Amino acid sequence: MAKKVSKNARIAQRAANAGSGKDHVKVIKSIKDPVTGKYSYKEMILHKDKVKEFFAAK
Repeated sequence: MAKKVSKNARIAQRAANAGSGKDHVKVIKSIKDPVTGKYSYKEMILHKDKVKEFFAAK
């Protein structure tokens, strides 16, 4: 039988893995071509703190 991990142990482990992949998100931005009028999509995986900067930039 497997042992149960306490909540405090999981929180401590999460703090130790602060740079893990759970802090990153995939963002998709549609960009319209001014000449043809067609849309293209830009996909990136960013840290969740930089998402607003990604959508604010042109």
